[in-house]
Amino acid sequence: MVDEQYIREAIELAEESVEKGNTPFGSLLVIDDEVVRRSRNTTVTEADITAHPELKLARWAARELDEEERANCTMYTSTEPCEMCSTAVHYAELDRVVFSVSTGALADLRGTPSGFTCAELIEAKGGEATVEGPILEAEGLAVHEQFD
Repeated sequence: MVDEQYIREAIELAEESVEKGNTPFGSLLVIDDEVVRRSRNTTVTEADITAHPELKLARWAARELDEEERANCTMYTSTEPCEMCSTAVHYAELDRVVFSVSTGALADLRGTPSGFTCAELIEAKGGEATVEGPILEAEGLAVHEQFD
């Protein structure tokens, strides 16, 4: 139930991203049931192809959180992190990732190859982060369907 609450907030952040002229992605970091940071996609408005919310949050966590905080940190995200963001999650040493829309479902919607999953990339790097999802995938996909 708690995971669903935070996933719904990530989906709301994705909707806000679209309202601000960006693509539909939103994420947040939670430690001990407290949101410590939120982020929206800003790839269009910042003209930065790397301005994914997951990457921005992983970078922030690596700079601002200590090792124990990162070891207890969960990233909730509207869509499974891409390869770039998954690698950043690994290097930031976040404990857990929970997503709504899977890489495969988004690829199917867009008619593109799915690429690697977050769990596959973290495992390939020798990481130990737990990756869970999809959760509330239909709700998350609805944002993408309205956008695409």
